[in-house]
Amino acid sequence: MQDFLFYLNLGWEHIISLDALDHQLFVLALIAVYSFSDWKKILILVTAFTIGHSITLALSILDIFRVPSDWVEFLIPLTIVLTSLDNILMKNKKQTMMRANYYLALIFGLIHGMGFANTARVMIAKSQSIAIPLLGFNIGLELGQIVIVFAILTALFISLNLFKVNKKDWILFVSSGVFALSLKMTLERIPF
Repeated sequence: MQDFLFYLNLGWEHIISLDALDHQLFVLALIAVYSFSDWKKILILVTAFTIGHSITLALSILDIFRVPSDWVEFLIPLTIVLTSLDNILMKNKKQTMMRANYYLALIFGLIHGMGFANTARVMIAKSQSIAIPLLGFNIGLELGQIVIVFAILTALFISLNLFKVNKKDWILFVSSGVFALSLKMTLERIPF
């Protein structure tokens, strides 16, 4: 049980800590087009991300799949650039974009899962089963994402209802900010 709680806390910190800006920006860009009433869709969306994250994390820990860390560190903010750019360019095609987001979340989760793989590979002993660490980590990650989603949706609710911000303006403002920050990260991490 102690191992499970350790990895649960590690997953929580992986998404909640100040060092997790890339994950937080990705979640923000991913859900920027949704509303509070879409909370079920959003939970499915962040769970799709966690599933993708879990798959490559497990494959990397088992040493079945490896990508050089400099490429992973470049690809992670690139996924955020693409997600926020999609929001900016496709803002008038809400339904199509929302369906595509589930697939993007899963695929981009695969890339993000490689970001923690080297650290996890070192932490989990060769003789140790990966089931408990992986389960604990991913539950912690999912709980952290839910807290971030709730905070974003609360900010959206306040912006739309209290400050009467237009939803399209919200999407454009949030997505443009995320785009600028993630583009800077991407350019700083080009692996050449």
